[in-house]
Amino acid sequence: PIKTIKTNVLGTMNMLGLAKRCKARFLITSTSEVYGDPEVHPQKEEYWGHVNPIGIRSCYDEGKRIAETLCMEYFREHRVEVRIARIFNTYGPRMLENDGRVVSNFIVQALRGKPITVYGKGDQTRSFCFIDDQVDGLIRLMNGDHIGPINIGNPTENTILELAQAVIGIVGKDSKLVYKELPSDDPKRRRPDITKAKKFLGWTPKVVLKEGLKHTIADFAERIKKEKAKEEEKA
Repeated sequence: PIKTIKTNVLGTMNMLGLAKRCKARFLITSTSEVYGDPEVHPQKEEYWGHVNPIGIRSCYDEGKRIAETLCMEYFREHRVEVRIARIFNTYGPRMLENDGRVVSNFIVQALRGKPITVYGKGDQTRSFCFIDDQVDGLIRLMNGDHIGPINIGNPTENTILELAQAVIGIVGKDSKLVYKELPSDDPKRRRPDITKAKKFLGWTPKVVLKEGLKHTIADFAERIKKEKAKEEEKA
């Protein structure tokens, strides 16, 4: 947690200082976590959020909020060209197997024939944006004139249970669901309002969840297959 805070605060400050010296444009990939467990749905950029400042997730939530503050202060005081993107859940090929994200967790568990871990009842929602769409949005923001913040995410809302069922259906294995206690401060609903992205960037996501999951699962399956072959060679 402390390293997360340092990366978000000191790392952002260092990079903004570099951007200032080099007269470079600076893109900060902030997060939907700045909205915390939102009381407004869907989340617009004008919403200030509902964040616990001392919870177990606070290092990331508050770290990103401070990073956005730093960007705006460098813009106001030093006229550094900044662009602030608020990224919602993003997924795609080449995700790390052990990164702890819900998409990669479900895929790896399903491919290995293990039970899929669902926290809570699985009725909490997220909005999943495929990496191709995400990168397109970031490039448009970086090349445009709008400072932000701008939500860049898929406005289609899915429950965690729906995600698990979609992964199981594509993998084709009969994985069981195991339910565990929901972590504290875990957001109940998450969905971006992308009106600004449409207006200022001409951006809207194109890849639907099942299509994106097929590409992602194929990539994970290939990597797991190679790992298994290496283990068999050593044995």
